[in-house]
Amino acid sequence: MTRYVEERRDAFGVEPICRTLGVPVSTHYARRSRKPSARELADRELLVEIEAARTGRRKVYGARKTWKELKRRGVEAGRDQVARVMREHGLVGKLRGSKKRTTIPDEAAAERARDLLQRDFAATRPDEKWVADITYVRTWQGFVYLAFILDCYSRMIVGWQLATHMRAELVVDALHTAQRTRGSLAGAIMHTDRGAQYTSNAFATACAAAGVRQSMSAVGSSADNAAAESFNATFKRETLQGRRHWATEREARLAAFQWLHRYNTVRRHSRLGQRSPIGYEAVHTTRSTTLAAAA
Repeated sequence: MTRYVEERRDAFGVEPICRTLGVPVSTHYARRSRKPSARELADRELLVEIEAARTGRRKVYGARKTWKELKRRGVEAGRDQVARVMREHGLVGKLRGSKKRTTIPDEAAAERARDLLQRDFAATRPDEKWVADITYVRTWQGFVYLAFILDCYSRMIVGWQLATHMRAELVVDALHTAQRTRGSLAGAIMHTDRGAQYTSNAFATACAAAGVRQSMSAVGSSADNAAAESFNATFKRETLQGRRHWATEREARLAAFQWLHRYNTVRRHSRLGQRSPIGYEAVHTTRSTTLAAAA
């Protein structure tokens, strides 16, 4: 973790990264200043051997096959040690896994908003049309969920939140982040699926307080929220880069934090004339493009 923070401190700053990971800044500096233990030195040497053993087609190997490959190469290491070092450095095998369901309709919801977009995601100005959804990445410790809000005008992620749960507060917190980013939200259309989080009283109350109009797609129709589904696919593909899992929740959070920052500020979009979302808004509007950090 210390090395990861140090490699990215110039881009993001130590405090924002530590806050995202839930680690005190003092802990980071304490770890950075101490000398590595004999175990850490041994782990570093083993990591070099593991990476050499997992080259080419063997990159799909998990801990068991990697351990056997190391034995074949004459490297003395216990299977548990190999598994631990791989887990700590996010090295996982190619595994099959079932898809996690994030859209769970709330049959008890009394009133649901109608579809105000009708699959028309074109917008003429910022904060005219938003789409929101929940996606996730797997870790060996469980799932990390990302609730996000995307502005259809610039494809900018104006609000987001990460958590290990899918309670309504997750999407409410993402909306509050959008408020800090954009200021007044009066008149914006918030288009979502009909998951329990978005049909909850808590989210409806937050939208009403912010002056946001709710819009919802039909049950089971991914095309009705295609802009959000497209972002989901891009997020998973570019953060995981062929992996199936992250080793820890902390690593998944940091990877998401880093990628979202890059997505808004650097990543070029063909629909935006090869500009980033923030670059596009800077050229075409006078709207604030300062992205607030998720709590």
